[in-house]
Amino acid sequence: MKKYPKFTAIILLFILLACGSSKSPSSNTSTSSVTLLTHDSFAVSEGLFDTFTSETGITVEQLALGDTGQLIATAILTKENPIGDVVFGIDNTFFTRALNADIFSAYRSPLADKIINNLGNEKSNYLTPVDYGHVCINYWKSAFTDSFPPPSSITDLTDPRYSKLLVVQNPETSSPGLAFVLATISRFGDEWMNFWKSLNQNGVSVTSDWESSYYGDFIAGGGEKPIVVSYASSPIAELIYSDPPVEVAPTEIIEDTCFKQIEYAGILKNSQKQSDAEVLIDFLLSRRFQEDIPLNMFMMPVSTEAILPDEFANYPIISNDLNTIPAVEIGTNRNAWTEIWTETVLR
Repeated sequence: MKKYPKFTAIILLFILLACGSSKSPSSNTSTSSVTLLTHDSFAVSEGLFDTFTSETGITVEQLALGDTGQLIATAILTKENPIGDVVFGIDNTFFTRALNADIFSAYRSPLADKIINNLGNEKSNYLTPVDYGHVCINYWKSAFTDSFPPPSSITDLTDPRYSKLLVVQNPETSSPGLAFVLATISRFGDEWMNFWKSLNQNGVSVTSDWESSYYGDFIAGGGEKPIVVSYASSPIAELIYSDPPVEVAPTEIIEDTCFKQIEYAGILKNSQKQSDAEVLIDFLLSRRFQEDIPLNMFMMPVSTEAILPDEFANYPIISNDLNTIPAVEIGTNRNAWTEIWTETVLR
């Protein structure tokens, strides 16, 4: 089965000729350029940035730097002489780390007024929400029957009936893995470690990243596990990319396991291309870019003007109050939580 764009790391890297080459003052000519730093899952339709260039005279050079954690770490380490101008892909789990590093300059796009009112995003003059999605438990429907129904809630996952059927990702190395841990912390409070102890006793499997679990252990990739930590958009992607084609998605989500991820973009404060970077931020919020997001990154647009493709018409409506943790609390406790998880599950 074809891997869908949101979750693959096959990204074309635009290599900079020299770190200093992108630091000369921009001049709104056809030779002006900005460098966009992203995580590996960033993807857009072919020609989208060419359209941006034809309309603005600004060329976009994209540089993918690994997962979100690696992206932020690199931006912080190079903040005095940044290797890019705009960063895309900071989510709510790394929001405060990015802000506390003081690497961004303030900018509020005029298109920010078009952002969904009830998005639930963290407010900042430095980071602009661009898309959102949900990490959720997914299950392979045909692996279950009337006499052996699938789990219907997060608490069902500890039921001995589902022993050795669940695969998750390590939160220290995986963004969805961390999101699911956060969902359990929100759901169970101080008892979240006991939930994971029960999962461990029930034979939960752990991989280092999403691809290893979804396309390795999970049935979608030929594995034997019928339950996996993935995304609310995964059933949509399965429907689109199934080979041979299917009319009904073979997977389903367990809604009360979901954790919302919001991805942000910001302008690096030591960039010499502030004006051009602002134009790029505006473009990320434009209807053209926003409508390109679902079928390329399998995330949802944040703009009220964006029209969803038909394939996303049935994206689940998930309450903003479900499994929420403020970004400040995540930033303060992330390391301690992952250490506790490691002690509980892996040792």
